Amino acid sequence: MTEISKVPSVLFVCSKNGGKSQLAAGLMRDLAGEAVAIYSAGTTPGKGLNPESVESLNELGIDITGEHPKPVTDEVLEAVDVVVVLGTEAKLEHHGTARFETWETDEPSTRGIEGLERMRLVRDDIQARVQKLYAELVEK
Repeated sequence: MTEISKVPSVLFVCSKNGGKSQLAAGLMRDLAGEAVAIYSAGTTPGKGLNPESVESLNELGIDITGEHPKPVTDEVLEAVDVVVVLGTEAKLEHHGTARFETWETDEPSTRGIEGLERMRLVRDDIQARVQKLYAELVEK
């Protein structure tokens, strides 16, 4: 008898789904390949991606230009193993059986750091968290 292995899945959520959640999804896709099913969404999706988020990932050789903001849906919430809410702006109630985490990410703008320099710091903070989550997901 063979054991059917289910690929672990994660949903990254932020408010507009144009910045932090897209960063996290892009970083996880780059790290995990097809070992993890990855989704991103926003509680109030914006009109497009944050250009500084796109650029900060481009610096690492990660291209997310084909992505676009998407809404959080019950279907995805019920299908994933882990829901990660990035930052404190997005509000999302626990739903289904997924493990919920909130990542209060670094916000360099509170220290007067703006622009691409800010986004690099946000990216690096999220990248460290994504690496830890990836390790947890593949150890199961």
